[in-house]
Amino acid sequence: MKMPPCDHTPRPYHGPSNADVLAMRQAYCNPAISALYKEPLMIVEGHMQYLFDETGKRYLDMFAGIVTVSCGHCHPKVTAAIKNQVDTLQHATTIYLHPNLPALAKKLASKMPAGLDVTYFVNSGSEANDLAVQMARLYTGNADVIAVRNSYHGASPSSNTLTSHSTWKYPVNISSGVHHTVCPDPYRSPYSGTPEEIASQSVADLKDLIRFGTSGAIAAFIAEPIQGVGGATHGARNYLKEAYATVRQHGALCIADEVQTGFGRTGDHYWGFQNFDVVPDVVVMAKGIGNGVPLAAVTTRREIAEALTQRVHFNTFGGNPVCMAAGLAVLDVIDEDGLQENSRVVGERLKAGLTRLMAEHRLIGDVRGMGLMLGVELVRDRATKEPAKAETLQLLEEARSMGVLVGKGGIDGNVVRIKPPMCITAADADFALDVMHQALQAVG
Repeated sequence: MKMPPCDHTPRPYHGPSNADVLAMRQAYCNPAISALYKEPLMIVEGHMQYLFDETGKRYLDMFAGIVTVSCGHCHPKVTAAIKNQVDTLQHATTIYLHPNLPALAKKLASKMPAGLDVTYFVNSGSEANDLAVQMARLYTGNADVIAVRNSYHGASPSSNTLTSHSTWKYPVNISSGVHHTVCPDPYRSPYSGTPEEIASQSVADLKDLIRFGTSGAIAAFIAEPIQGVGGATHGARNYLKEAYATVRQHGALCIADEVQTGFGRTGDHYWGFQNFDVVPDVVVMAKGIGNGVPLAAVTTRREIAEALTQRVHFNTFGGNPVCMAAGLAVLDVIDEDGLQENSRVVGERLKAGLTRLMAEHRLIGDVRGMGLMLGVELVRDRATKEPAKAETLQLLEEARSMGVLVGKGGIDGNVVRIKPPMCITAADADFALDVMHQALQAVG
């Protein structure tokens, strides 16, 4: 088993040691900032799908900084666009004109279904979800918002009320009117039947929630087409269609959180919601849109966007020329490098390989996801589905020792999250599968 060759040689590192960096962080940084591994990994350089530590050791990144990196680390075209813009004009707020902002908005509109053609740029997914909900409340005049259990929509005080995933949700909520409906994930559903039947039963819970748990005047329903932090879970194809129809009967807007699923990652489509034959009223984007640059966006219909004009509103950093230049380059690279098709082809190869591993390793209870957004749920017993929490952590450590970085998620932290840069190759996928096999053998 050998990692595929790479023509990039990392620069010699002359900075502080791993131990010194860790000591500084522990002394001066907020203790909420945690490290993933028992012995924290220090990354000092990146090239496409690879990362390098201070010793020059190369790692295959199968997590992409939680899908922030879409095109690849330090993609030359994206990096060149950022450098050129920094050399020309580093900052200008939205109270001034600059060509990059409307150019990126226009380009996003070309990727959307007809009518979704007005965009507001912000800095993060949390801020984007806050803005999407605010617009929905202003437009509808209603206050109640419904999200899905096990969801993750951000960590700001407002977006944290939408987040249902207990690992990330702080026990202090500043706003009321947010409710959570049953997750349609067929693997851990409280309902039984086919995935389609479970989806319909989950929508029945949504209907009951609206009837008995809210005022009935709903502003928005927000959902990830595929839950990211939740462990690559998603309902059957009919879930979003039935859920959207239900909430729209009550005057609500449908918000698609595409922070992790957007920009071709699911393979067959550019947007995650397109896999489920629905068109949302509002689309939220972040992470991959900037390939690591702090950039997020909210795209909607003009009449919904007009609701925000009730007061003076601008964003100091959202829409700045540097981030816009990065976003324009990212959209170009996705098309020019064929990254959506690569996500489909390599994603199918990965998922098929993981399914084969499931037949060999009983620790794997479920393999799911689309394209290059995959989840492998580890259980101690397939009948009881007892979460294999400790084993998941050990698998991450074993994979790291062999040069592959994966993440974890799921409500119990027992799902291996595989979401690499969309530029990975078939050889990378095969290497990652070999490492997963050996890691599963070591974990037992």
